[in-house]
Amino acid sequence: MDLFTRDDLKALLAEHRWPCISLFMPAHRGGAQEDPIRWRKHLTEAEDRLVKAGRRAAEVKELLAPARRLLDDVVFWKNQSDGLAAFLAPPLEGKGEASLRLYRLPLALKDGVVVADRFSIIPLLPLINSNGRFYVLALSQHSVRLLMGTRDRVSEVDLTGVPRNLAEALLTHEAKEPFSFFGRRTGAGAGSWAGIFHGHGVGIDDPKDELLHYFQKINTGLHPLLSEEGAPLVLAAVDYLQPLYRQANTYAHLLARGVDGNPERLNSTQLHDAVWPLVKPLFEEAQQRAAAQYRQLSGTGRAAGDVESVVAAAYAGRVETLFVALDRQVWGVFDPTVGRVEQHEKALPGDVDLLELAAVHTLMHGRTVYAVKPEEVPGNSAVAATFCLPLPKHGK
Repeated sequence: MDLFTRDDLKALLAEHRWPCISLFMPAHRGGAQEDPIRWRKHLTEAEDRLVKAGRRAAEVKELLAPARRLLDDVVFWKNQSDGLAAFLAPPLEGKGEASLRLYRLPLALKDGVVVADRFSIIPLLPLINSNGRFYVLALSQHSVRLLMGTRDRVSEVDLTGVPRNLAEALLTHEAKEPFSFFGRRTGAGAGSWAGIFHGHGVGIDDPKDELLHYFQKINTGLHPLLSEEGAPLVLAAVDYLQPLYRQANTYAHLLARGVDGNPERLNSTQLHDAVWPLVKPLFEEAQQRAAAQYRQLSGTGRAAGDVESVVAAAYAGRVETLFVALDRQVWGVFDPTVGRVEQHEKALPGDVDLLELAAVHTLMHGRTVYAVKPEEVPGNSAVAATFCLPLPKHGK
């Protein structure tokens, strides 16, 4: 599975040359014959849209070439997760091959082909925002697994730089290598990945020290994956390993409560069932607080549930928290010079999804977006937003 991070989101939100092509489809773990067939249909649809938009057939074939080559990649189709997302755009300098970003995700994505002046990101928001993304570290002396989860499932993350087991961690410990343990920091430095030195020596003779060394290497190896994350991490391990790993851990969002027992005996579904009750209250609490704030601010000028007000405020950087309904589109155009929105029942040439537009500008200003089921949007609308307090005037 490919890890989708906030850095990936920033890259997708960056400016790209037209056309930006976003492809979404469900997939099957381990692969299925229908997956490349579905992919081919998506490419054909994208090709048709580009030709209708005025692109020459030769240009379209060149643009889609990196994605089309995957049709013959047997290994790629055998290593799928629950959903596949792909993003194609011409090279920025106008030369070279089109850029292609691929993500195999633990999310059952719905089929979608979007050709626009920016990438479509709403289908991926449940993986990046605070309404359902978490990690599970399944740890034993014999194996290490990191899984990324949503409300529906967990999928294993490819690990590099992390020892596969205790024996491998001890094998790579050189005789003259300084040996240090990591300690959980408190106060201003909490969450830092810096180590606390406790001495060094040749070899590791004490079984507890062996385990601490093993956990130290795991903690260090997880740094590139989790250092920019704010998602909860749940530890699944036998009871006597739990306090030892917590001594080595420096990730600020490791939950105090873990899953006791040998995780080697649990498959992905069983791990999800054991972990979800621990993280679900965290997500529900944050989302419910945001929805309650919306209801409290309704009618005060600091909240709105109509598309025109929300899009204009998002573009101006005034949206603090945004709710958008998944699987909904509101087509139209936005004129930023006067802040005017024009909605259409069906997509017309030049239209954009106004919900997507509001989400993009909210994220670009570093604010929070909840992409949720339609019934979870407060106010019974396709969109709902609370606004930031206006900045005080100079001298006041």
